[in-house]
Amino acid sequence: MRTRTKAGIVILAAVLSLLAGAGIGSVFVSPADICRVLANRLFGSPLPENFSSVTPGLVLNIRLPRVTLSFAAGAAAAMGGVVMQSVLKNPLASPYGLGVSSGAGLGAALVIVSGLGAGALGTLALPAVSLAFGLATVGAAIFLSSRLDRSLSNNTIILTGMVLSLFTNALMSTVSAANPEYSQRILLWQLGSFSGRGWEASAMVAAVAAVCLVGFLRLSPELDAMTFGEEQARALGVELRRVKWVLIVLVAALTGTSVAFAGVIGFVDLIAPHVVRRFIGARHRLVLPMAALLGGAFMTVCDLAARTLASPSEIPVGSITALIGAPFFLYVYFSHRRR
Repeated sequence: MRTRTKAGIVILAAVLSLLAGAGIGSVFVSPADICRVLANRLFGSPLPENFSSVTPGLVLNIRLPRVTLSFAAGAAAAMGGVVMQSVLKNPLASPYGLGVSSGAGLGAALVIVSGLGAGALGTLALPAVSLAFGLATVGAAIFLSSRLDRSLSNNTIILTGMVLSLFTNALMSTVSAANPEYSQRILLWQLGSFSGRGWEASAMVAAVAAVCLVGFLRLSPELDAMTFGEEQARALGVELRRVKWVLIVLVAALTGTSVAFAGVIGFVDLIAPHVVRRFIGARHRLVLPMAALLGGAFMTVCDLAARTLASPSEIPVGSITALIGAPFFLYVYFSHRRR
């Protein structure tokens, strides 16, 4: 099968996931009606006379913001996974290993127990503080790694990120245990959810994902070289220290923004990169956008399952991705051990 055909299949899967996410729910909205609502909003096309008056508000104000955010968050996680696996030359590497999620979780926990998370102020305070803490944790990991090892070797980055993740997780657990009345809310935030998010959150995550994708594509030749190892990359003229700094900062901003608005949702950054590399190939100029589309589609379908399987209750989307991702993690781990 040609690469162009494979890319077309991935694009089709992304479009179908968006239509399914926007159409399926307690009230079904057909793809044709979704297109009519969008055409009416974007181009002023008239709606049919017998068109339900509820459908436009349902699609534009509830379904599409949530679907757009879930797709953008999935795309962000997938791109972060592609980059970290190439930078650290580890098939199980994840952006969360840098401490982004644990730092963001600590920031969110502090906002929740302080009361700033309540009311209108909380809609801005929670993502802003969690993003700041996530970026600060990654900054501390990079700073400590560079002080311990001027060449920023992969093992130093991984170990430093793990230590800081454990430390910030311990602080978050302490905050949660000291404030048991808020522990359930902190736990639900950690498991991830797209419920109640508006267009502002969707636009923020999508914009950061688009900017980071452009940055990653500009560095795709360096990523291709780093896939073969640090020594080979240096032989090809890659400035490893500078490139690693840039890539890790971009991944931190990307993952931190996603976690700030959606919570911690794991395994998408592991599944999408591996599937795309098997299906498309290894060139990052193609792998990055295809992984973004597949990760977005996967996250959207998981969110659809989270809000429909136990309706009218809602399952945390992180639980759905973990149910699929944990067996996939074991498959990747043991397949690489056999090799």
